[in-house]
Amino acid sequence: MSVETITLGCRLNFAESEAMRRGANPEDDLIIVNSCAVTAEAVRQTRQAIRRARRERPEARIVVTGCAAQLQPQAFAAMPEVDQVEVRDFTAPLTVAAGFRQRVRSFVAVQTGCDHRCTFCTIWQARGPSRSLPIEAVIEAIAREIDAGAQEIVLTGVDVTSYELDGIGLGTLCQRILAAEPRLQRLRLSSLDSVEIDAPLFELIAGEPRLLPHFHLSLQAGDDMILKRMKRRHSRADAVAIVERLKAARPDTTIGADLIAGFPTETEDMAANSLKLLDDCDIIAAHVFPFSPREGTPAARMPQLEREVVKARAARLREAAAERRSRWLGSLVGTQQRVLIENHGKGHSDGFAPVHIDGALRGHTGIARIVAHHGDHVTGVRA
Repeated sequence: MSVETITLGCRLNFAESEAMRRGANPEDDLIIVNSCAVTAEAVRQTRQAIRRARRERPEARIVVTGCAAQLQPQAFAAMPEVDQVEVRDFTAPLTVAAGFRQRVRSFVAVQTGCDHRCTFCTIWQARGPSRSLPIEAVIEAIAREIDAGAQEIVLTGVDVTSYELDGIGLGTLCQRILAAEPRLQRLRLSSLDSVEIDAPLFELIAGEPRLLPHFHLSLQAGDDMILKRMKRRHSRADAVAIVERLKAARPDTTIGADLIAGFPTETEDMAANSLKLLDDCDIIAAHVFPFSPREGTPAARMPQLEREVVKARAARLREAAAERRSRWLGSLVGTQQRVLIENHGKGHSDGFAPVHIDGALRGHTGIARIVAHHGDHVTGVRA
């Protein structure tokens, strides 16, 4: 008997999966599949994971939850491998979801839901309206994770920059966390909506070394017309300006970004604008998604591109992003980086470069001298 979680999708899902695992009866023979619906491919992978789980543990009870189950409960309930589908009650009180992914790094959910209506997205339907957790509950959850061995906390949510409760935004939340928990030396933020970064957060970025300087931005495109058709709330110039402001506040800032290739009506010139955004925003960690029409969204009703074109543009964007990332990793050779080892001698720098240090133990943190670049990681030695 055992309780197993299979998690697809975002960091919020990982935090919620761990909370569900901890809350389950350890004597149960149970598999919880926490699904993702961000793309059609994510839904396909969820179904695939369910079938594989049934083959590997034929006697276990399989419960499916998460965004894909929320949007398509009947379809998942009809799968012969599934014993139960759990859907969320958006009116129920929120509880903090927190838990380990690599033991020494823990994700803590401070917000869920979304009030925006990007034309390509169904997550607002799957997650409901934006809701935020009380500061006291968040701080208590972080204290528990630190007590259990976490050395780095990642604040996560569906739209974490929309955190707001009793007039307190994300920046003030981070300030309160760091003031309340001096044991916490590494605080990260998950994906940010650049237009929602508030003044207190910029203040922290500029002056608080415990807030780590890697910021993953939800940019989605680099062309103003496509951004407008996506119903995003920023322009291309806004994206470039926010990165310039981040780097001015904290020169060692590194930038990640979500980008969609092949959005409906995208021309070659529009696609080229997204390609150039990699350089203009100094993006060193791009998550590139080929556009996937989601049923019921405005974007699914727009004139679609041929799938071959979408795939080709995604491949081109990924290749360019990989080249930039490789150059960045190579530029770290000879530098000193503060690193947290997460598992088997592997960890990340403050700027989220993957670093391997032979013989380093899980939980080790300190300064490493970077001596080589291999593929998608660098090798370091203790300085």
